[in-house]
Amino acid sequence: MTANELILPAFEFSQGRVPMLVSMPHSGLALTPEVQAGLTDQAAKLPDTDWYIPELYDFLPTLGVGMIKANYSRYVIDLNRPYDDKPLYNTKTTGLFPDILFEDSPIFKTGQMPSDAHKTFCKEHIWRPYHEAIASELARMKAEFGYAILFDAHSIAAQVPMLFEGTLPNFNWGTNNGDACHGALTQAVSDVIAPEYSQVTNGRFKGGYITRYFGQPNQGIHGIQLELSQATYLDDDLAKQSIYQLDKDKLPNIKQQLQKVIEACLRTSL
Repeated sequence: MTANELILPAFEFSQGRVPMLVSMPHSGLALTPEVQAGLTDQAAKLPDTDWYIPELYDFLPTLGVGMIKANYSRYVIDLNRPYDDKPLYNTKTTGLFPDILFEDSPIFKTGQMPSDAHKTFCKEHIWRPYHEAIASELARMKAEFGYAILFDAHSIAAQVPMLFEGTLPNFNWGTNNGDACHGALTQAVSDVIAPEYSQVTNGRFKGGYITRYFGQPNQGIHGIQLELSQATYLDDDLAKQSIYQLDKDKLPNIKQQLQKVIEACLRTSL
């Protein structure tokens, strides 16, 4: 493969005016030809996508917050896993190049897994540029403001038996057990969650590679991940049919709540 075979750039980036960057590594929908050709019928629906994350955070420009969002699906390469694919959890999960869906069925048809050459290409032309862009922007913000906040924005179905038992809380904060950011930031986001939403910190999700790697509070870089339950904004009945649509009644409330979260981050003294 060559770089010319990417149908889109690896990511889209917009620089902000404040010391905060929101990363969206799992909202991408684009596929490389090799991956697309090998997907099972169920995987072709891209069920494990962090659906509509850019739409949920479309208020970021009004707050001056920068954003980086992946263009490619996590089935091409998972940007929230380490380059060497070292496991992040002891429990069952998916890796840098996922081969199973969250429902524990194969992503690829028999004999149609992406080649090693394709994987190497994706690491160099999708994974590496995304992470280099984050590193560069965090360094710029720290130089200008004295510190930087990296907010890693995710979502997931409320029930995923392969990954966890029962039903997830609505807001799942991950700070690598407190090592990725100052406690004041965790407290600030927790304090603004409305009573109708449930939340937990460092529960099943403690922050993925992006939060763990870049979150270095002793160096002035604070990383926090939000794994948002898709029950807070998707049409539940359609989601059960692998049809992913925003619920117009839920949407205004969750967007208002997310804006309060981002504003709380910006108010926090770090």
